[in-house]
Amino acid sequence: MLRAFGIALFACLAVSCLAGAQSWSAPKNKPNFEGNAALVLTDGTVMVQDSGPGNGGGTNHWWRLTPDNKGSYVNGTWSKMPDMASTYGPLYHAGVVLADGRVIIQGGEYNFGNQIETNQGAIYDPVKNKWTSLTAPPAWSEIGDSPALVLSDGTYLIGQNLSTRAYLLNPKTLKWTFTGQGKRDIFAEEGFTLLGDGTVLLVDTENGTQAEKYLPSTGKWVSANSTIVVLPSNGGLSIVPELGPAVLRPDNTVFATGATSHTSVYHPPSKPSQPGKWTPGPDFPNALTEFDGPAALLPSGNVLCMTSPSAFNPGTVFFEWDGKKLNKVIDIPKATSLASFQSDMVVLPTGQVLVTTQTPQMEFYTPKGTPNPAWAPTISSVPTTITHGKSYLISGTQFNGLSQAAAYGDDHQASTNYPLVRITNNASKHVFYARTHDHSSMGVATKKLKVSTHFDVPSKIETGASSLVVVANGIASKAVAVTVQ
Repeated sequence: MLRAFGIALFACLAVSCLAGAQSWSAPKNKPNFEGNAALVLTDGTVMVQDSGPGNGGGTNHWWRLTPDNKGSYVNGTWSKMPDMASTYGPLYHAGVVLADGRVIIQGGEYNFGNQIETNQGAIYDPVKNKWTSLTAPPAWSEIGDSPALVLSDGTYLIGQNLSTRAYLLNPKTLKWTFTGQGKRDIFAEEGFTLLGDGTVLLVDTENGTQAEKYLPSTGKWVSANSTIVVLPSNGGLSIVPELGPAVLRPDNTVFATGATSHTSVYHPPSKPSQPGKWTPGPDFPNALTEFDGPAALLPSGNVLCMTSPSAFNPGTVFFEWDGKKLNKVIDIPKATSLASFQSDMVVLPTGQVLVTTQTPQMEFYTPKGTPNPAWAPTISSVPTTITHGKSYLISGTQFNGLSQAAAYGDDHQASTNYPLVRITNNASKHVFYARTHDHSSMGVATKKLKVSTHFDVPSKIETGASSLVVVANGIASKAVAVTVQ
């Protein structure tokens, strides 16, 4: 981006309470900072960066949103998190949650308001509640707003925004390895979408209608065919062409939006090395585009899109893509004063979507509809008696969900393709999240593959008969009865 700056309760939390009308809700406890990038931690809390006053250029401040004892994020409370280094306050950076529960923040187009394409980075340890510096890949003097994600095996992939170079980071050793031969154009303004076969899809910004795929097995880029309609655009500005987000849906298609009004749908091939094919989707009406902006996969399988008039203009309009058509949905409060590029989306464990706006305004979108039961995680093994303060192994299928669930591109990443463990006390109906870590997979749409994770029972959890579920992308598994002692 180049610009200026109990069972009933359990069933509700498992998304069945989202079947009513769509709605927006403001936080009961209004934040006193400008919300920007947001990530769901594996203990069920949400970390949100302070972007600085007046849509400013980034700060090193982070805040934590903790749901109330009924599991409500709307009624949740804010608490200050530790600051990153005093020299590192990025805006539009690469951020991910690793399989061990740590968080990586890398690069930034701005740093404390200065457009310098910083190569700084930081890694947050939630157990130590501490940030430490993370070095850039070798010889990278700048990172800026580069695309990044976590591959299925837990490795961190980042592409340098103004070159064709990419590197892998081993989360255990923090060592960088070069990868990505054959990239056709620079990574500027492009975004990564993880597919069910473990490959990574992106749409080129400088090759018209061309798309590419990264093959982790070979470390090479191959063609992903033509999008048919043109998605990238610079809006008549002297900047690198922009794009919209691309989101994998439960039917295995990817819905990609453009900085033009066009959309296109990618159909993955039967073999990862094959290109796959695209079919044009409907255009957004009234010259609306996703000229930079967020999108999120809802539990129903629809994709929530945030559009506005081209080239960073205000006047947002929201749509849901249902696989066949774009349906206009209720707009966010103060929509006329907001542009899509200002916002970020993250899918919460409740199935709601938190939208930040680089202002104190944050909103929770409660969608209608319910998920297909076949999309839910399934638990095959978990202890039926657990003790507070202890750690346990839980295993099953589809613990990572069917998608990364949220997308923006190179400016934000808010993926939630990792398992959360939620425990509800049967007597009090109070909700607790057990921190998960060391997931066996970070893939998506893993189907019948057996996966596992570790969970740490909170030291302050209530004892007695309880219900335990695994949540991925806002969709919960069937409950398992456990006793907390």
